[in-house]
Amino acid sequence: MTTDIAPGPAHMPASGPSRHQRAATPAQLAWLGTETADWTAQGLLRPDQAEAILGHYRATRRFSLGRLLLTLGGVFVGVGLIWLVAANLETLPPSARFAVVTAIWLALVAAAHLGAERRRTRGRHGPSPLVGTGRLLAALAFGAVVFQAAQSLQVPAYEPLLIGVWSAGALVYAYAVRAVTPLLVGLVTGVAWVLWQTVEAAPSELAVVVTLLAVAAGASAVSVLHTRFGPAGFTAAWREAGALLLLVGLFAAAVPSLTADGFVVTPPLVLLGLVAVALAAAATYLGRDTTRLEPPVVLAVAAVAVGLVAWEPSQAAVSGTGSLPVGDWAQAALSVAAYVAVATWVAVLGIWRDSGRLTFLALAALVVFTVFQSFAVFARIFDGAWLFLALGMVLFGAGFLFDRGRRQLEASLAGADR
Repeated sequence: MTTDIAPGPAHMPASGPSRHQRAATPAQLAWLGTETADWTAQGLLRPDQAEAILGHYRATRRFSLGRLLLTLGGVFVGVGLIWLVAANLETLPPSARFAVVTAIWLALVAAAHLGAERRRTRGRHGPSPLVGTGRLLAALAFGAVVFQAAQSLQVPAYEPLLIGVWSAGALVYAYAVRAVTPLLVGLVTGVAWVLWQTVEAAPSELAVVVTLLAVAAGASAVSVLHTRFGPAGFTAAWREAGALLLLVGLFAAAVPSLTADGFVVTPPLVLLGLVAVALAAAATYLGRDTTRLEPPVVLAVAAVAVGLVAWEPSQAAVSGTGSLPVGDWAQAALSVAAYVAVATWVAVLGIWRDSGRLTFLALAALVVFTVFQSFAVFARIFDGAWLFLALGMVLFGAGFLFDRGRRQLEASLAGADR
């Protein structure tokens, strides 16, 4: 195992930065500097060759303050543009408002495209904060175009179809230009549309849980399909969206007061379920290696979540007063065990897929869930500090056993290769 070190003068090229250099993080450059130094010591490379290799890269950070400000600025400008449409812009007639908003949208699309082409012709590689923000603005501005068109046609603003059209347009744009920022807009608006469309048909708490978990299964399946058919750059976004929806859906199912009252099987829910199962089956069949396991796991968690909601709590659990019967304690224990297992699965998935965001999401969700359960259920027996202590000991023990098993497996494989 190599140790990340700051690249010193021996690891850096003598010449200044070139616009043809590829971007790399300081940690990546440190690793490459250590490796080239090791190869040079072994005689695999000459010092000038090692310096030439390092000269192809320049240090940069994945997410700088400038990128953060550009992204936040793009979000605020996009939301402000939609807000202006919602405010009707009474000083202009509907046709003029539509023309102005459409012109702004097309200008943003053109500016982002020209910026990307300029970088390509100059031989620059890697994502550009300015181009990414421009595409984010274009995806947000398309929503303003959709709402302004609906307003001009006297279509009610509170219609889930408008969100669906916005999502479809953002997704088409994302896949056309292979950009992640409009994909994120399409994912957020798409989830909002599906949730609105399905729950509106028959509002109930269980319908919300089923919708969240069905979309989670679909997103997980799409991420697996992307690993084989591309674009590979979209795999992480779909996987992380599925993991977030999975944790949120199971969290809602574990709330003691949430019930299945008023739940009705509607055509939108049936269609959503069929699509999710079909995508999961396709991903399981076509996926590679362990990625094919991800959609079935989400479907299994969905079944557990539905069972938790269908498990009717006692009046004491709903009201929060009185002693809880054994059935409620069993339900709470199953909820905690299921959520810990799923959060651990998401964390392991983050390690397997080299996604620090997934691991952080799993840990954050586990902490929030533990705090919630300590006040919702277990505070009647012992306080949250003891619950954190018990859970921490369980996680520590599981981590110790997992690491011990991994090292023993590596030693066994190394012995078998001799």
